[in-house]
Amino acid sequence: MNAQLELPLLIAQGLWTGWLMFWATLWPLALGFSISGVVQACASRSGMERIMGNHRPGAVVRASALGMLSSSCSYAASAMSKNLFAKGADFVTAQVFMLASTNLVIEIGLVLIVLLGWPFAAAEFIGGPIMIVLLAWWGATLFPHNLTHPAQERLREGSTADQASEAAPGMSGLRTKLSTPATWANAAGYTLADLTMLRKELLIGFVVAGLLTTVVPDAVWRVVFLQNQGIWTSIQNAFIGPLVAVISFVCSVGNVAMAAALWTGGVSFGGVIAFIFGDLITLPLVLIYRKYYGPKLALRLMLSLWLLMSISGLMVEGLFHVAGWIPSVRTHAGQSLAMGWNTTTWLNVLALTGMLLAWWMARHKERFGGGSGYAIDPVCGMQVEKVNAPATRERAGQRFWFCSDHCAEHFDQSGDTPSSAPVQANLSPSLEANVLGKTEAKDPVCGMTVTITASTPHRRQGKVDVWFCSTRCADAFDQRN
Repeated sequence: MNAQLELPLLIAQGLWTGWLMFWATLWPLALGFSISGVVQACASRSGMERIMGNHRPGAVVRASALGMLSSSCSYAASAMSKNLFAKGADFVTAQVFMLASTNLVIEIGLVLIVLLGWPFAAAEFIGGPIMIVLLAWWGATLFPHNLTHPAQERLREGSTADQASEAAPGMSGLRTKLSTPATWANAAGYTLADLTMLRKELLIGFVVAGLLTTVVPDAVWRVVFLQNQGIWTSIQNAFIGPLVAVISFVCSVGNVAMAAALWTGGVSFGGVIAFIFGDLITLPLVLIYRKYYGPKLALRLMLSLWLLMSISGLMVEGLFHVAGWIPSVRTHAGQSLAMGWNTTTWLNVLALTGMLLAWWMARHKERFGGGSGYAIDPVCGMQVEKVNAPATRERAGQRFWFCSDHCAEHFDQSGDTPSSAPVQANLSPSLEANVLGKTEAKDPVCGMTVTITASTPHRRQGKVDVWFCSTRCADAFDQRN
């Protein structure tokens, strides 16, 4: 075949493989994010820093459990960890929280089962606690007080003092929460927000994974990862795996598809697991750690996480080798996948129906009494609990909450207040309202009463002025008209 024709065909085949991998994991993704949304809506994070003041076993267990209840986004996890540390949590325990929130979540386990099989999902949930135990055990040596204390004091001085003024949603019994429509509306908000937040990660992960399995020859993997050298292969692969993650720029659940490509390419079992753990040391996150904690502590954190990920991957491989659980056949991630009216398709139809219902509930959560105490990050779309938002900004009299400093900085660089469309008037909406003698208006989309300010989303339909509670409702109004 002509080489000029072969490459485009390989790329097309890779893109198709990536699509099949996404199609196979659509219903597990929807199920995992839905469960995560319910858990996040039911769990109150207020006061977490008070129970993480040290890294004794009790605090470590609590931090792990709370991490499992949080979003799986690596950026949000790192920001929440920093926020807890700034409020008084022990540095090691805060990092335990971060490890748990990205490695012990349901959606990653479900995707691992579909793409790679149950041994990889089991390894994820066994290796994660191993990392946490090692971090708690070595924490005092890796991160001495004289190194972490100055960083904590600096973060305290630079933290937003007005966050404490926001009242946290009240905590009631789980049964009461689950019987409240507001909880389900907030859960739908979390589900849709997490999917929106991770859409780029998922897209990049599946596209790159599809291309890696078809375009990259096996010879490349043999150069990067040692093969057929016994124990040395396992050791080298486990330590190289996280380093590949550093330059992949793909974090959270998005790197599972790439892990499937590595497994197909001949990387050892422990090397693949270590790569999956490596989503917390991608280059963008390393730069964020530098900004949070300073160069010295950030470098130590990155090297420590790399060491923990590699050792944990190696230990899991050893345990699974003894148990006989390492798969003996390396199935191509896309070979057994196909489109058709099969069980996967019907499950995906149900998943898409559920997502449509969640979207409707999230857009109308005020009707169910939801939304109180929450905001949507205007950069990534994540739903944020205001009282625990890692960053806030004021612009044009309007306040915004962010899932991380990463998103807040993007907002700063954008320079423009998020808005659906410019106001079609020479006067600002608030001045125009004052001329008309109006201080409140009713949002025609959700029915909510809106206090009119300079930043209230506004439209003009003919000679009628309309105000909205949010840019989302303004967008919905635009689509109707």
